[in-house]
Amino acid sequence: MAPEHRGQAVKSALKHAFNWLESQFSRLFTAQCNPLYQLGAMSFFYYWIVAITGVYLFIFFETSISGAYASVEQITHEQWYFGGVMRSFHRYASAAMGICVTLHLLREFAMDRYSGVRWFSWVSGIPLLWLLFASAIGGYWLVWDVQAQYIAITTAEWFDVLPIMVDPMASNFLNEASLSDRFFSLLVFLHIGIPLALLLGMFIHIKRISNVRTNPARGLAAGTLLAMLVISLWRPALSQAPANLDVAVTEVGLDWIFLNPYPLIDDWGPGTVWLLLVGLSTLLTILPWLPSRRPQQTPIAVVDPANCNGCGWCLADCPYEAVTLKVHDFKPGRQQSVVDPDLCISCGICAGACPSSSPFRHVDELITGISIPSLHIKELLPLTESKLRELQGTGRVMVYGCDHGSDFANTESESVACISMPCTALVPPAFIDYVLRKDLADGVMISGCCEGDCHYRLGNTWMNQRFNEERMPILRTRVPRKLVRTRWLGVQGQAQLDREILEFQHYLRHDTDAQAQAISHG
Repeated sequence: MAPEHRGQAVKSALKHAFNWLESQFSRLFTAQCNPLYQLGAMSFFYYWIVAITGVYLFIFFETSISGAYASVEQITHEQWYFGGVMRSFHRYASAAMGICVTLHLLREFAMDRYSGVRWFSWVSGIPLLWLLFASAIGGYWLVWDVQAQYIAITTAEWFDVLPIMVDPMASNFLNEASLSDRFFSLLVFLHIGIPLALLLGMFIHIKRISNVRTNPARGLAAGTLLAMLVISLWRPALSQAPANLDVAVTEVGLDWIFLNPYPLIDDWGPGTVWLLLVGLSTLLTILPWLPSRRPQQTPIAVVDPANCNGCGWCLADCPYEAVTLKVHDFKPGRQQSVVDPDLCISCGICAGACPSSSPFRHVDELITGISIPSLHIKELLPLTESKLRELQGTGRVMVYGCDHGSDFANTESESVACISMPCTALVPPAFIDYVLRKDLADGVMISGCCEGDCHYRLGNTWMNQRFNEERMPILRTRVPRKLVRTRWLGVQGQAQLDREILEFQHYLRHDTDAQAQAISHG
């Protein structure tokens, strides 16, 4: 099998695994509190827990060879009711952040969210992995138990193979007499400085994303804190035996989340592990530009100055800040939208936000202020009309969906029409009004990615807000809400979507109130 085919097979397997896990988690926690949809926000959340608990622990920590271990023990046992819990929170939040970051990387890869204009977020995340591991490993050193002794010696031998070292680092750990208190002062400095650099890198990581979510849902945050408290009381974080450089470490327990490279250093040698980690980091960095079987990105959104009034709705809705405003080309005192080709991801959300994307306009051709060439609004309207003209019987349903959600291959029937597009938010709310007002269908269903997990980040969020009259353009109040349904079920919800459509049709055929609303609206 060719390398690119193996890569696609790995990606496909990961995607199916994540889809299955996400469906289970949504059943357990609801889609709004599904942790797999908020891995980035959870990483920020755990970072702040680590930072806050770290400040508390630092107050009581003694930066000396003889005092480091004793001060940590005092915090753990003499302050078990608070200090011990704070230490456990510090340890477990660090581990949880490592897990979330790793899953976040794997999931973005599996969902094809790392190339094109998304390359910046992907590439800027690679150094964060090194900073995260360095921060965590430095924390283990400060405890100065036998695990810290093993890490210190192995790390020194690992760095000694690099040509940048003037004096061997390992010489500092030959015996107890060779180590000074200045070593712990340096460790504390690094354990403060590296996390600060990590925080800066995290904000750079999200710089090109608008309306970014850095806080998880309240229910998820509260549940996480409660779970960590229970674990901290049940299995508190404890030190191993105190370090003693005069005695060789023969047996040690390792935290496998952050310390997994260390057994490899022992078995393969320091040089081989450097090649492995640097090679893996290099591969991840160039991954967005490696050839694959994925189709090339479609052409970017195009602005038509004659139909752009500079309202800024497309600017407000763009998930990647690709739209800005400039002085209008030929309308004095007005502005018009302009698209940055390096940031546009061709989702079409901007077209759905444009006020000129209304089928009720009295124009010969529905040309809008902004749209994407792959599915212009002027093409969406006749496509909708042609599909709906073919429907028969009662309970006629128009289903608008997205290419990253459920597959409509077997959904269409003589009474169900389906149109899939890059993102459901490309559909202007006026289209729903038009379909029902012209009696082209009895009901409209909007489908797409799972709630909180839009492929383009904000599509289903914006659609919900438009329908709830919280975001322009709104779905007008004259549209009977009983004739419109939104179902954010994703790829894994294919069977459920088909059932929902059948149930919706049954409702449209037998609910007299819905029928009366449809007649009065038509």
